[in-house]
Amino acid sequence: MKLGLIGRKLGMTQVFDDERRVIPVTVIEVEPNVILQVKTPERDGYHALKLGTGELNSTPRRARKPIAGQAKAADCSPKRVLREIRLHEAPGEELQVGNQLTVETFQPGEKVDVTGTSKGRGYAGVMKRHGFKGALKTHGTHEFFRHGGAIGMNMTPGHVIKGMKMPGQMGNKRATTQNLTVVEIRPEENLVLLKGAVPGARNSTVVIKHAVKV
Repeated sequence: MKLGLIGRKLGMTQVFDDERRVIPVTVIEVEPNVILQVKTPERDGYHALKLGTGELNSTPRRARKPIAGQAKAADCSPKRVLREIRLHEAPGEELQVGNQLTVETFQPGEKVDVTGTSKGRGYAGVMKRHGFKGALKTHGTHEFFRHGGAIGMNMTPGHVIKGMKMPGQMGNKRATTQNLTVVEIRPEENLVLLKGAVPGARNSTVVIKHAVKV
């Protein structure tokens, strides 16, 4: 069964494989995830697990009633980070409310997808945001070196096509990197090492799932 876990991106480093080749890896801390709710097609319309991890910064008695109620049903303290993991089939007996999922859910060599919030880059132009080449820097060009080209269309009625690549907010959006390889699992430290980079800044929350395009 394809599952997912909530983690925290710690940063990037490098490790060596058996042939002494350098592998760039992202280190993600995955504390035990508690199953707070099991959703079923009969009641909710689909299969899913609601997971929680991390402790609330405030006192548990200040948790909102829905969160406190789910935590009480799972016999755990209210969790700070909550995420829902969709399932394609009914969960087994081992996936019940109150059970924990650890980093050992994944194995070295597996492919995973990682979802997070990309770093915000603010308001950016077309060259930085979309990789435009820019205008010529000669032949009479003045003050338009980093501008985009024409945005209209030579048809009637002339208008700007929806989705035209233009300047605007860059980053700070939900992003997913697919088919990353699990290089190493360290259960004693609750760490998983993934080959390559994942979306998000240091200490940001990410969700690791078994790859869907394998």
